[in-house]
Amino acid sequence: MADAADFQGTTPSPARRWLRRTAALLVAAPLFASLLSATAAPMAQAAGDASGQSVAVTLDAVAPSAPIKSDTLTITGTVTNTGKQAVTGAHVALRVGSKLSGRSAIEETASRKGFAPGIDAAELSDGPTVTFDRIDAGISQDFTLSVPVSKLGLGEDGVYPLGVSLSGRTSSHPSDRVLGIQRTFLPWQPEGSEGKKTQLTFLWPLISSSHLTAQTGSDAQQTPVFADDSLARDIGPGGRLNQMVALGKQLPVTWVIDPDLLATVDAMTRNYKIKAGDTLVNGTGQDVAKAWLSALEAAVQGEKVVALPFADPDLASLAHHGRDVPGTLGHLRVATEVAQKTIDTILHVTPSVDYSWPVDGAVDPSIVDVATSAGAHNVIARSDSLRDASLSYAPTAVRPIGGGASAVVADAGLSTAFQGDLSMADSSTLAVQDFLAQTLAITLQDTDKQRSIVVAPQRMPSVSQAQTMAASLHALDPQRWTQPLDLSAAATAKPDPLATTKVPGPGAYSDTLRRQELPVDAFQDMRSTQGTLDRFKVILTAPDRVVTPFGNAINREMSTSWRTDGDAAQNYRSGVQLYLDGLANQVHLIQKSTATMSGRSATIAVTVQNKLVQGVGHLVLRIQPKSPTRLQLGEDGAAIGEQPVKVDGDRSQSVKFTAIANANGPVPVTARLYTEDGTPYGDPMEFTVQVSEITPTVMLVIAGGVLLLVLAGIRMYTHRKRSTARDEPQGDDGPGRPNGSADADPGQPSDPTPDTGPESGAAPGPGEKVDH
Repeated sequence: MADAADFQGTTPSPARRWLRRTAALLVAAPLFASLLSATAAPMAQAAGDASGQSVAVTLDAVAPSAPIKSDTLTITGTVTNTGKQAVTGAHVALRVGSKLSGRSAIEETASRKGFAPGIDAAELSDGPTVTFDRIDAGISQDFTLSVPVSKLGLGEDGVYPLGVSLSGRTSSHPSDRVLGIQRTFLPWQPEGSEGKKTQLTFLWPLISSSHLTAQTGSDAQQTPVFADDSLARDIGPGGRLNQMVALGKQLPVTWVIDPDLLATVDAMTRNYKIKAGDTLVNGTGQDVAKAWLSALEAAVQGEKVVALPFADPDLASLAHHGRDVPGTLGHLRVATEVAQKTIDTILHVTPSVDYSWPVDGAVDPSIVDVATSAGAHNVIARSDSLRDASLSYAPTAVRPIGGGASAVVADAGLSTAFQGDLSMADSSTLAVQDFLAQTLAITLQDTDKQRSIVVAPQRMPSVSQAQTMAASLHALDPQRWTQPLDLSAAATAKPDPLATTKVPGPGAYSDTLRRQELPVDAFQDMRSTQGTLDRFKVILTAPDRVVTPFGNAINREMSTSWRTDGDAAQNYRSGVQLYLDGLANQVHLIQKSTATMSGRSATIAVTVQNKLVQGVGHLVLRIQPKSPTRLQLGEDGAAIGEQPVKVDGDRSQSVKFTAIANANGPVPVTARLYTEDGTPYGDPMEFTVQVSEITPTVMLVIAGGVLLLVLAGIRMYTHRKRSTARDEPQGDDGPGRPNGSADADPGQPSDPTPDTGPESGAAPGPGEKVDH
């Protein structure tokens, strides 16, 4: 039988009590251990976090960036006590880890924060150290560590993690521990590689935001007007674009240039104006503009130059929002056509116009279609858009994507290595070491294949970013594991047959990038401006004075640079349209209220005013009475009158129409200008023609005139009759008169009648216009 159960009120045996206690302990032990572990883990994590953040270690320089066996590695930097307790007994030391297995290991190492025991290497046993007895809270101390490379324990070619740590004690942690660490990388190739080097193409962009407005002066030179004078600072000593040219001329790079930037700087070499509120002031950047263009021209001679379409249009915005707005893609074709001529004229080099560059190299089928629609057969994409997930190495950049087009796929890791704030020495140093490490890791992926890698950095690098890029390329000067290659050679390299050629669908396009795009409204605004320009240019005798600046302004409205400032983009578009409307309205009809007709017919005059400096023509002035049965135009009695219009610059012209009235009273009339193809130009103008009957005063004037004519006729008749009588032969003298006597001397005839009568000073007759 089973053991007897314990009944209430009875006492269990000692053996049974021991069994129960043992079972309880066995059940509780895991729970207690779990609770202890859960409590200890946060404490350990907190302690680790605190120790990792109490001292900040920055690396100001690593020299040389890519050492060889005979070099001495020197690292300079700063330690800063960011905690609240003083650090005592501190020292700075080097830690060199094992060779990293590839690019993913590099990225993982760079992302780690704080010291990780067992992962971070131990201090070099015989390496250099710098000691500090005490570092108070908030205090910084500089350090320099130098060590022969031969003592670093480096093995075969590869990328090695390099750490600089500070160890010490605080009052709350009296034992020695790591209080701060900074990691970077040491690319190691002691001798020239026997394998194939990576061919490296680095794009060097000269791109800026829009500075020129559509406004120009009325002088013969059409003095340009700038929104501000910031470009003079950019191209002046120490400026961003000044540094891009000064650094780029020493590097094996492919220049990627926005022709609008060149055209804008070229405009600065002559007189130009700057907007200062509602007034214009003289620009003062002529000297720096000339110096910058001269330096750039010297830098690009013999180098590969790629021209972007004029003003660097936003291809993704065009593809996603603009292509369905009629006429938009036409602007892209024009922007591409003028690109080569602009660079050739200013820099005296012939650029390639066979490349398009979407923002961040992000593509989808519609972007590729737009990018190639203007004749560019090569689209500069990026590897985080055209992904090669199945490959263990970075393939050659170029790959066919169909339709005769190729994608030149820039490496995403290398292309984004120089973003962010690199103005501090520490951040710049880390970026250089990371770039070198990545390029060596790419080369070591497969040393049997000759691969071409492209780097397409951000469009407008800052001064510090440009300096960091230049430092990285200078570190590769010895061509240790890379060799330079221009973009044209990279685009014609043999594609890797295993690399993907499939352009990702629309769903793969970044939502962040999509939110930055120009909206549909922007392209509709451009269409409206182009329509105004088309109607305006046909009447001008010198249309290029208007077509060129406004055509360029519309191209600038599509610029990629507006992505970061939608409000500024809207203001720019509105300003262009407003200024164009103002110019078009300089040709208009002068308003009149009433014209009076005192009779059945009269001449009606309408005045066209041209306030432009150039003449206008190819216009037709049309007037139309609202009651054609009461007021007809022309001798044939038409319902509408038309007259061609041609007016010189800064002049007015009165255009006259013959009108015939069939009834008295007011007749509303509409006058409007049209282009020769019948398109309305400007606003209509309405006035009233007041038709009145012939008055008694007018009748008296007419009667008086008739009476004068009759009397003048009688006088002429009598005068001629007397003259005839005197001229007849005479017989015997009449009685009482001697022979030969006469009332007048026959040898003195009267004065002949004049050919023209004297000019009348009478009031106008009923057939003339009277304006009020």
